[in-house]
Amino acid sequence: MPVKTTFKENVSIALQSIAGNRLRTSLTSLIIAIGIMALVGILTAIEGVKQYTNTAFAGLGANSFTIENTNSGLGFGNGGHRKVYPALRYDQAERFKKLFTLPAVVTINLQVSGTAVVKYGNQKTNPNISITGSNENYLQTGGYKLGFGRNFSASELEHGENVVIIGYEIKKRLFKNDDPINKSIFIGSNKFRIIGVFASKGSSAAFGGDKFCVIPVFKAKQINATKDPSFTITVMVNSPSALDASIGEATSLFRNVRGLNIANEDNFEIERSDSVQQQLSGQLTGMTIAGFAIGIITLIGAAIGLMNIMLVSVTERTREIGLRKALGATPAVIRKQFLIEAIVICMIGGIGGIILGMGIGNLIAVQISGTFVTPWVWLVFAILLCTFIGLVSGFYPAKKASRLDPVEALRYE
Repeated sequence: MPVKTTFKENVSIALQSIAGNRLRTSLTSLIIAIGIMALVGILTAIEGVKQYTNTAFAGLGANSFTIENTNSGLGFGNGGHRKVYPALRYDQAERFKKLFTLPAVVTINLQVSGTAVVKYGNQKTNPNISITGSNENYLQTGGYKLGFGRNFSASELEHGENVVIIGYEIKKRLFKNDDPINKSIFIGSNKFRIIGVFASKGSSAAFGGDKFCVIPVFKAKQINATKDPSFTITVMVNSPSALDASIGEATSLFRNVRGLNIANEDNFEIERSDSVQQQLSGQLTGMTIAGFAIGIITLIGAAIGLMNIMLVSVTERTREIGLRKALGATPAVIRKQFLIEAIVICMIGGIGGIILGMGIGNLIAVQISGTFVTPWVWLVFAILLCTFIGLVSGFYPAKKASRLDPVEALRYE
């Protein structure tokens, strides 16, 4: 019972001291709040982006790979330079598609533009529309679904007809609530008839969201402004267990398509879908470590500031400490009083920092990825960290206060 009473008295005295020095407490708590806000804010934003990218890549599956003429890895090594091989031609891609006999879905793609403008009547989009040429398998290998309308027919693909499947964002911008099927739009200077609309995946600046159009790959070849465009081939196998064998078969077949003999090295790249996710995950892990480091450095500064404030508090309250000791307070009681005061100040700043950090972090995450997250792990960590900072910062001032001689303390002016 006496222990419980002493603890309550210490908490009460600590709160009275905090209430009696509101400006000093507010400034100290603000320092802590800024450190926690930086830590929680950065980590919340990264967590939001990480959750979105995991969802985005999950739609593509871990059982696909892409053949291309350059490595599209996300790393920044080698001075930012990537090795580029001869362009992957349309006839080579078509031949590979016909000769690849393993059970798989094969898509031939050509990126036409990433800054196109789509027009319908007097309405037009911003110049941020991605235009891709592909075949009937784009839906499956890209992880998309049709909201309404239909896919490309064999005849439309063979003759490269002016038909298009549009993203949901374009439908919403140009047609509002009207049915866009069989209506004509202009993509640049080319007129296309809409045959389908992709189901919404959510608007996201990070991965293009729903701001894209897909046209027949042969038509994309005809209107592409590049003199020697390079196509990509995406292969989706039935199961992840068959991925390695399929990559080996695809490598051998495409070497034959490219006319390479046994002495020649591969002049193309094969990129696994899961390797892209791993690279991006590695980048995000690096960002998490950097964000954590920034937050910790800020909190170290806050801890030093708190320790300085607590030392000033000990000096100001020397007579009070002497009086309490004279009335029977033990060094342990005095030490606990100042430690509790430091922890309470930290918790006030920590709670404010957590609220601000979550708000700012989610604001950034929503702008980047459209994903709102509550990082429970980091929130619990932030609370424990505040308690630890309070203990560390308050330990020396509390120890100094507990060792004061009561007679000298009472004589202090």
